[in-house]
Amino acid sequence: MVDFLFDDFFSVEGINPNGEKFDKVTRIVAQSEKHGMLLHLDVNTEIYPMKKGDRFLMVLSPTLNWNGAPVSSLENQTERKSLADKFEYIMHGLLYKLAEEGSGSELKVGIYVSYGGLQMVLKGDPACCTKFRHDQNLFLLIRKVPNELVAK
Repeated sequence: MVDFLFDDFFSVEGINPNGEKFDKVTRIVAQSEKHGMLLHLDVNTEIYPMKKGDRFLMVLSPTLNWNGAPVSSLENQTERKSLADKFEYIMHGLLYKLAEEGSGSELKVGIYVSYGGLQMVLKGDPACCTKFRHDQNLFLLIRKVPNELVAK
């Protein structure tokens, strides 16, 4: 069984917070339901539209294989059942920066990932970030959920 690096339900609270305008890409700002993590994520909204108020499950995983085995080739992923079958939007990227901000009870960890130019920043409780390491390859998987299915 695959051991996720992180999983939580999120609610989109804002779109393009600094007034950015990108072709085919929207920067979403979302808050997690269980862990209180703040997410800034660039999404190719031409293929996966997202808007304020949308709720989704996001999983960060080191692999797409159900048994937890590393992905040997991305080309062969469409030929067999995988974690990707349960999600609607998937990106593969590299964690390029881990940063601590604040101190004491105000300490937050920032996880910075590049998905081929699309960026993700996930910030929050250091206890939720213990499985991450610098230069780690990971998969981001998203599936929208109806609002009534998200537990608060």
